[in-house]
Amino acid sequence: MIRVVVVDDETLVRTALRRILESAGDIRVVADCDSRAALAAVRGHAPDLVLLDTVMPEPDGLTVLRAVRALPDPPAVAMLTGFDTSAHITAAMRAGATGFLLKDTAVATLIDAVRVLASGGTVFTPTVSRAVVDGYLGTADARETDPAGTALDRLTGREREVLLLVAGGLSNLEIAERLYITVATVKDHVRALLRKLDAPNRVSLAITAHRAGLSPGSAA
Repeated sequence: MIRVVVVDDETLVRTALRRILESAGDIRVVADCDSRAALAAVRGHAPDLVLLDTVMPEPDGLTVLRAVRALPDPPAVAMLTGFDTSAHITAAMRAGATGFLLKDTAVATLIDAVRVLASGGTVFTPTVSRAVVDGYLGTADARETDPAGTALDRLTGREREVLLLVAGGLSNLEIAERLYITVATVKDHVRALLRKLDAPNRVSLAITAHRAGLSPGSAA
C-alpha cells in the first residue's frame, strides 16, 4: 500500500485528491492538511510520498518542501500547481522535489504518477518537462567550471551503472531488477550519487549524465 500525504490550502482540493487516489485500491491517503500542519503530518505518518501545493499562504509550498526534505530519510515530494512557470519548476527541483504535476492532470495519469514517484522515479507532466530541462541546462551553462565532470571520475563502476539507469528514467525497483540487487542497495547508490555529484535530486543526476555524454555502453 502506497502511503500519501496531501498538502493543499483548499479543503475541497484535498478531499477530491483523497477520493481520486484511494479509488486506485493500492494508494492510501494517510493525512491531508494545509501547509501549517504539513511537517507534523509527515513526521507522524511516515508517508512514501507527499503531494504538495506550490502556492499557499505562509508557509508556502517551497518552504514546506525544504523542511520535509531536511528530515531524516524524507519521503518523495511532488509539487501540485496550476502554474507551469519555469521559476516555480526550477526552484522546486533545486529544493529536492522529484515531480511536478499540474492540477488538471487526468485521473489515470495522476494515479500512475503517484505509483512511479513512490517507487523512486521522477514524473513531470508533459507541459512542464521542457521547462525543467531548460532550467537545469541554463544553470549549468552559466557555470565557469565543471565540478560534476571531475566528480564523475570518482564514481565506482556500480554507481556509474546506477547513474545511467536513473538517467534513463528507471525507478529504484526497476534498477534493482535490472542489476539484480535490492531496492535498499539502489537507494544507497543513489544517495552516494547525489552526494558525490552535489545534486539536489534525480533530475539533476539525469541531466549531469546526459551532459557528460554518458551512454549505456559507457557503464563498463
